[in-house]
Formats: sequence, structure tokens, C-alpha cells
Amino acid sequence: MAPTAQSPLMEVEGVTVRFGGLAALSDVGLSIAPRSVTGLIGPNGAGKTTLFNVLTGVVRPQSGTVRFKGRQLRGHRQHHLAGMGISRTFQGLNLFGYMSVLDNVIVGADPLGRSRLPEMLTGLGRYQRDERELTDRAMSVLEEFGIADVAHALPATLPYGLQKRVALARALVSEPELLLLDEPASGLSGADMADLAATIRRCSRTMGVMLVEHHMDLVMDVCDHIVVLNFGQVICAGPPSTVQADPAVAEAYLGTPVQEAAGD
Repeated sequence: MAPTAQSPLMEVEGVTVRFGGLAALSDVGLSIAPRSVTGLIGPNGAGKTTLFNVLTGVVRPQSGTVRFKGRQLRGHRQHHLAGMGISRTFQGLNLFGYMSVLDNVIVGADPLGRSRLPEMLTGLGRYQRDERELTDRAMSVLEEFGIADVAHALPATLPYGLQKRVALARALVSEPELLLLDEPASGLSGADMADLAATIRRCSRTMGVMLVEHHMDLVMDVCDHIVVLNFGQVICAGPPSTVQADPAVAEAYLGTPVQEAAGD
């Protein structure tokens, strides 16, 4: 895979976040290109989750800017993301246990459905037609993920790997321009991991993807560009080959200088 030369979908510049006297992020910058996969990695406590939360509107930085398609995001919230063309997954599944698999995915297709409440209550307007269209779109995505046969099951009755597919289907059914994946490989088996890698590659043909992940084999396999955080700062950024060869990255993960670790 080769990164696109087009303008970035999302740009982060000079982002700093402090919690009390602790700087969780210090002057962090990165960009996510269309039709490519950007990985965000780093040891525990490096600031990955904080940065992900900045991008999704959960955390407000003390300084710095976040731009999507050239427009600065100010005061955006998670429920604004779908309307902007951004979709995300969660570290946890965050599926609605009382709703069927199909209905969980429909929520992703129509995250602002509450605005149609009058039509839902009266049965008038375009509600019934829209509902059919949403159902058809959700079923199409479930078929693409190979789980259409469990559309009417409750998520909790399914194996964990299938629940992960449901969560990813829900994120993709809105056909976003940017997909933010928060540790999608956690808890997956080897076979499920291979399916996930194939899905991420397929997604990158039509959208930008940012992947926050601990599984380095997956990161190195699917990412075009990788950003490495340590103690809230970017210590390396580049293609997988550059990141793998950087001594600062090895030191951050091993906790000891590379030369010392090698016995030099």
C-alpha cells in the first residue's frame, strides 16, 4: 500500500492536554490521509487514548487544533461525528444488549434518528420508507461481514469474535470518510485477526483509517504510516520500516537503550 498524495482528511497540530499538573499530550501533531491506514502506537500510558479522545470530542485540549477536511473542529461532540463523515469503534463493544444485531447496526446507519421522532410516532412522512432503506443497508453490511444469519440474535448470545464484527459493521454502515478504530484486535483469535486485517485493508480503499492498537503484527501488516507516542510526545513517525528501525521506538517499548540491551 502507498499513502495517497491528496490533502489530509484530518490534521492535528500542536495538541497539548494537561490533567492537573500532568501533561498527557505535549505539542502532538499527526495527519490522516484519504484511502490509507495510519497507526497510532506506544507503550501503556503514552497518551494514545487521550489523543483518540481529543479526535472524537471527548477531551478538550488546552492548546492546538484539529481539522477535518480543512475545517477546524471546535466544540465537536461524539454525536456530531457521523454527520461530519467520521465513525469510530470503542475499546469495549458498546453494543446495545437489549437490541438485535440488526437494530444495533441500524443505529449506526441512522445515529440522528431521534430527529425523526414525530414521523415515528405518527407513521407519516418518509419514516416507513426510510426505515426500509436503513434496514436494507444494515442487512447489506451484515452480509458483507458474513453475519447476516444472526441479524435477529442478541449480541450477547454470539461468540466474542462475532460481536466484534457487529461493532465494526455498525461503524461502517454510515459509509464514513474517516474510520477511527480503538484497539479493534483486543480479544480476537488468530483467525479473527486475519479477518480484521482484511477488513481494514478493504476499508482503506474508500476511506481514511486511524488504528490505535497494541498488536504490532497487525499494525505493521496494515498500516501505511505509523505515529509513535511516548510520555505524551511523538517520538517517531513514518512508514512501518522506518518505525521498526528507529532506536527510540525500541527503547520506548523495551525500557532500556537498544545498545545496552544488545550488550554493547
